[in-house]
Amino acid sequence: MTSPSPPTLHIELVRAWPHRCERISVEIEAGSRVGDALAAAGWRLDDEFVALAVFSQPAVEATALHDGDRIELLRELRLDPMAARRRRAKKA
Repeated sequence: MTSPSPPTLHIELVRAWPHRCERISVEIEAGSRVGDALAAAGWRLDDEFVALAVFSQPAVEATALHDGDRIELLRELRLDPMAARRRRAKKA
C-alpha cells in the first residue's frame, strides 16, 4: 500500500513587460508561502521587479498561499497614473 502524497497547491506566477508577459505554473506543498513559490519558479525580486501581489492584493514573501492563487511580480511605476491622465487631457 502506498502512502498518500501530501496535499499540494497549484500556483501561477506572472511577470510582465511593456509588450510581453511570462507565466509559469508551479505545484508546491500545502502551507507554502509566496517566497516558496518564487523559489520553485526560479524567480526573485530584483532591480526590475520590486513588489509582489496575490490577485492584485499587496503581498510579501511570507504571505500564505491557497490553491489556485496567482502571484504577480510588479515593476516600479515609471509615471504616476494621475500625472499621465493629466498629461493626456492637456493634449486633447
